[in-house]
Amino acid sequence: MTRTLFRKNIEPRCEYCRYGSAVGEGGVACVKRGITAGDAHCPRFKYDAVKREPETRRAPPRSKLTKADFEL
Repeated sequence: MTRTLFRKNIEPRCEYCRYGSAVGEGGVACVKRGITAGDAHCPRFKYDAVKREPETRRAPPRSKLTKADFEL
């Protein structure tokens, strides 16, 4: 059984494609298409895991925590 490191159904976007490089805010300089928007994509999309930033999880609000939440 092989385990995959990344999801297989990643939405293609130029901002984390192997052929693109970030330029300015939201722009991508693509080797194949030139300057494009970061949320665009083309058929030559190749995923580059290093360029993708994972979603961050929010911490629970401290005002809703009680002392009982920290007891065993």
